[in-house]
Amino acid sequence: MLEVRDLHAYYGKSHILQGVSFHVGGGEIVSLLGRNGAGRSTTVKTIMGEVPPSGTILFKGARIDGLPPHHVARRGVGYVPEDRDIFPGLTVRENLLLGQKSARAAGRWSLDDVFALFPMLRERADTPGGVLSGGEQQMLSICRTLMGDPDLVMVDEPTEGLAPALVTRVRDLLKTIAQRGVAILLIEQKLTIALEISDRLYVMGHGRIVFDGSAQALLANDAVRREWLEV
Repeated sequence: MLEVRDLHAYYGKSHILQGVSFHVGGGEIVSLLGRNGAGRSTTVKTIMGEVPPSGTILFKGARIDGLPPHHVARRGVGYVPEDRDIFPGLTVRENLLLGQKSARAAGRWSLDDVFALFPMLRERADTPGGVLSGGEQQMLSICRTLMGDPDLVMVDEPTEGLAPALVTRVRDLLKTIAQRGVAILLIEQKLTIALEISDRLYVMGHGRIVFDGSAQALLANDAVRREWLEV
């Protein structure tokens, strides 16, 4: 589905990504872990076309490195940024409809699907997005991305700042998304969530991949956890 080879990226003269390589298969949940500043968010922004890349990014066998974000999205890549990036002046319904790739083509996700998953969004369908709580805005951001019928969703820190009950809802939503055949690249600080739902995990440190493997392999690797994850 997604294959990243020898990816480099820069902010000015700062060399942020230093030869990152990994892959995500169809329907997989793959987590990208690491401390703040490791390069995880820069990785997904580079894949999405927001940061100029050097290297190769393949999506469904075709190169997307260097394409502008709207072209990457049309290829079937969805992106839920850390800041949620909803339109505060638009209603919940309007935010969701803006996520549709085409008003004519039926995708895997409809308004009814989204409202069934989150009755709260149905109840607040005509409420401006800006008055929702942080957790509600996170749900809205994820569901708006689903309305574009992506084959891969990249989700950056979806549980950051959420109450435990909403963290559980996000976890369950990600599992539901994968069950519908959508691959997920998850950027997550909460190791317990990533270990629970991921098919595979990568750990980043100083702009490089320093571990890849299963949840069981990461749990068994005390040295990697101490050096690259634990505070």
